[in-house]
Amino acid sequence: MSDFLITTGGVNGLLLARELAMAGADVTLLEKGHCCQEASWAGGGIVSPLYPWRYSAAVTALANWAQDFYPRLCAELLDETGIDPQLSRCGLLMLDAGDAGEALAWADLHSRTMTAVDSVFIKAAESRLAPDFRHGLWMPDVASVRNPRLGQALVASLVRHPRVQLLEQHAMTGILRQGDRVTAVTAVHKGQAREFAGGQVVLCAGAWSGELASLAGVQLPVVPVKGQMLLYRPAVSLLRRIVLTAGRYVIPRNDGQLLVGSTLEFTGFEKQVTQEGQDTLMSAAARLLPELAKEQPVAQWAGLRPGAPGGIPYIGRLPGFGNLHVNAGQYRNGLVLAPASARLMADMLLGRTPVVDPQPYRPVPAGDGPGLLQAELF
Repeated sequence: MSDFLITTGGVNGLLLARELAMAGADVTLLEKGHCCQEASWAGGGIVSPLYPWRYSAAVTALANWAQDFYPRLCAELLDETGIDPQLSRCGLLMLDAGDAGEALAWADLHSRTMTAVDSVFIKAAESRLAPDFRHGLWMPDVASVRNPRLGQALVASLVRHPRVQLLEQHAMTGILRQGDRVTAVTAVHKGQAREFAGGQVVLCAGAWSGELASLAGVQLPVVPVKGQMLLYRPAVSLLRRIVLTAGRYVIPRNDGQLLVGSTLEFTGFEKQVTQEGQDTLMSAAARLLPELAKEQPVAQWAGLRPGAPGGIPYIGRLPGFGNLHVNAGQYRNGLVLAPASARLMADMLLGRTPVVDPQPYRPVPAGDGPGLLQAELF
């Protein structure tokens, strides 16, 4: 039996496994498919909420800690594995935000660098942008990470760690309980069911966390929210910074590729790409960079975010259980919050002083029954 049993293997689960193993614990991680092939792979990798001042203090606390930690994390992973997650502090330019005053007040309160800029700055910074953007907010310290490479580095780190057992294509199908404790979980691999035990069990399954929690009789309000993305490969470099307007963004990669995202679609666990999604994103891309109107995307894909009420993740022990925990519901900010979410979960599991106050993320029962967690509208 491992000290900790984690299901499943997105960036949040892998980072948690790494934290626990580095502290000397034995960890088993069960992944229903292949690690980091769902939302962790599909996202854009911006290491900031898109409009950070519009989120609650709970999200800000995790985001600020994670942003400050990312350079160290990526450097450690490169040193351990030789795989570079390609963290790039390219900055974020938000165009024509209507609530700039609130944004600047937020930045001052949280000691985040943000500057109001005009059309002269915008033109000088990114000459290929459409000329009609008059106002913007510039956050020079915001970075992006190449999330598929981050996932590859984390997997490589854990595979070589002697205290970690990483089992892919093991789909969790049941939870065995005695009193308030989970004694084992069942998982199916190649048609064969097997039981796995852990002293502490953590559900870390992204958009599927609600389904896994239901196996324990807990209604966890985490739902899948589809996001579609496009990839362009222009012949010349068009952009150096992340740009954002009206909820759509373009992210430059080190090799000149451009990612465009993202849609928000409540379609359940269906994640097919659509012509409507492509048209919407192509229009947004051309609105920002007119030269992209002459280009065709070279790839389109979709992923499922784990949507939670208010975008605030659930991090903590599930009510009614002594050893069943959850770390899920980061919504649009899975990559942003992952280092902080994993560290906070590890701190609580190991009895360490938490890096942020855990109270806002606790799964708390609603008044009408211990099996239902509190939820508010998105």
